[in-house]
Amino acid sequence: MKKAITAVMFVLGCCWVYAQNAAEHIPLEKSLMWEIKGKNLNQASFLYGTIHMIGKKDFFLTEGTKKSFDRAKQVTFEIDMEEMSDIMSLIPLLMQSFMKNDTTLRDLFSVEDYALVEAHFKKVGLPLMFLNRIKPMFLSAMDPKAMAGGDGQKEDIVSYEMEFLEMAQAQKKPVEGLETAAFQMSMFDSIPYKVQAQMLLESIKGGTESSDSQFDQLVEIYKQQDIQAMQEMTAEDGETSNYTDLLLVNRNRKWIPVMEKMMLAQSTFLPGGRQG
Repeated sequence: MKKAITAVMFVLGCCWVYAQNAAEHIPLEKSLMWEIKGKNLNQASFLYGTIHMIGKKDFFLTEGTKKSFDRAKQVTFEIDMEEMSDIMSLIPLLMQSFMKNDTTLRDLFSVEDYALVEAHFKKVGLPLMFLNRIKPMFLSAMDPKAMAGGDGQKEDIVSYEMEFLEMAQAQKKPVEGLETAAFQMSMFDSIPYKVQAQMLLESIKGGTESSDSQFDQLVEIYKQQDIQAMQEMTAEDGETSNYTDLLLVNRNRKWIPVMEKMMLAQSTFLPGGRQG
């Protein structure tokens, strides 16, 4: 289900809080871990920028991050990760993956482009004949090549969210979500199917070499903890950049009062991030 949820870069800064670097001594603009305090907060909370998927060899958590996680009383993700482990919760979400009005992928592509998309998914073991009514953005998220960083053959892929979830469960910390999975799924309907199809086609035409290069570049920037460079890379992300307000800005604004309420109640660790 991780592949079914669209993920976008987490905004590492809120206008109503004082944020300071809580990791190693590096410039503020090159930090993934921020401490939030002040404004009637009785205890600090922590904001951590993640990349949703990363190779195991590149995965890292600083000692400062681990200590901040230990200090927090609860962990809040973009969505409630524990809910996603409940099969009964997943069934209605999967139903939202289908296009409305009997629209099919053949309706969205030319004959030549459909053949290209069909060949691509056949190669990765996903016959398009069984997925013809799936929303293109959902289909993009299911693509093993996209999730693994281009060639689909990278081994030992790690999810920061799943790592933090396991840490929370081991320490018996409550787990919450800033928004529902149903809301995230609904965002697919806010982008026209034709536009989604074009995004999917562009990602496939980009080719393995290009996708690998972009993924490797993203990972290197992430390891440098360079938030500004990640934002710039996102801004260059083709058709997706036209929907920044929908996928990022407006959502982040809605999160602020939810975050504030949680942090006023108790120390909260908030991981969220950029899709790998």
